[in-house]
Amino acid sequence: MLNDSQLMSETKYVHSILLIDDDIELTDLISQFLTQNGYQVTVANDGNSAMSLLSLQQPDLIILDLMLPGIDGLTICKQIRPSFTGPIIMLTALVDDIDEVTGLEVGADDYLCKPIKPRVLLAHIRAQLRRQSNLASQQKTHLKVCDGQLSIDLPNRRVAYQSQPIELSSAEFDLLVILANMAGEVCSRESLHKQIFKLDYDPLDRSIDLRVSRLRKKLGDDPKHPKLLTTVRNKGYLIAT
Repeated sequence: MLNDSQLMSETKYVHSILLIDDDIELTDLISQFLTQNGYQVTVANDGNSAMSLLSLQQPDLIILDLMLPGIDGLTICKQIRPSFTGPIIMLTALVDDIDEVTGLEVGADDYLCKPIKPRVLLAHIRAQLRRQSNLASQQKTHLKVCDGQLSIDLPNRRVAYQSQPIELSSAEFDLLVILANMAGEVCSRESLHKQIFKLDYDPLDRSIDLRVSRLRKKLGDDPKHPKLLTTVRNKGYLIAT
C-alpha cells in the first residue's frame, strides 16, 4: 500500500490556485484542505510576494484577501485584471457593501466574508471553474452578434468589436457569452445570476449590474443610450442580434 506522501506525489492536480492572504494559520488550513480535494495550491502571505509569483505563473484561479501587507488586494486585482482572465475570489474580514462593490468593480468574480468555512469556499471555487469549463465545452466555437460587429471566440476566450480586440475579465466574458447565446431575447437578472453563480438570486445583489456596466464601458456603449446592451426595465438585459 502507498503511504500518504506517495499518494500526494501521485496526485494529478486538475486546477492550480494561488491563495493570497496574510493569515498564515488560515492559509495553512485552506491550502491543506484544497490540496486534499485535488487542487495544486501556491500561497503568498503579502502583496509583493503575490505580484512576484503572478509574474512567473498564471494559476487557474486566485483567492485574494482584501487587506494585505504591502500591496493591498484591491490594487492587486486592478493591476492584474487586464492580463489575468481566470476567476478571482476576494476574501475580507470587513462587512461593508462599499468594499464589496469596489472589489467587483475592479474585476473580482466572487466575494466572501471571513470567517469562511473551507467547504463553502470549495463550493465557490468549483462553481467558478465549472462556469469556464462549461463555456469551453460548448459546440459553437464562435458567436457573432450586433450585426456581426461583435465576435466571440469561445475556445480561446477572445472578444473583438468592430475588428478591435476587447480585453475582458473571466466574469465579463462569461456574462457576454450567456447574453450572446440569447441575442434578441431578454435575460432576467435572476436567470443570469443562477447561470453564473449556480446560487439563488438575491434581489439586492448588484453583481450582474456591475458586470453589465463594465461590459458597456469596455465595448464603448453609451450607458445613457446603449445600442449594444440595453436594459429592459423590471425585466433584465438584452443584447442586439
